Amino acid sequence: MSPSPDSPRVISCAEFQEHLPELFGGPAEGVAIDPALQAHLDTCENCSALVRDLRYIADQARLLLEPAEEEPSDNVWSNIQTKLKIAAAGDEPV
Repeated sequence: MSPSPDSPRVISCAEFQEHLPELFGGPAEGVAIDPALQAHLDTCENCSALVRDLRYIADQARLLLEPAEEEPSDNVWSNIQTKLKIAAAGDEPV
């Protein structure tokens, strides 16, 4: 049975892995990829696991580069104010 003209070409794992930079170096995820790459990704457990691992690593690396969005808790500010008041009263150096 020959593949239909509309079906993507079959590629090997090595050929798929040559295209990894395109998958991770391009625009945001969700952009359509080459149908042959997508077909391989959909059917190859090893390459699917590799892509999952690489996405996880990339996401974790992005988290390291993002500034923290959380403000210090109210307790932190309260402790600072208390220390400043004590220091201003002359009871304890800052």
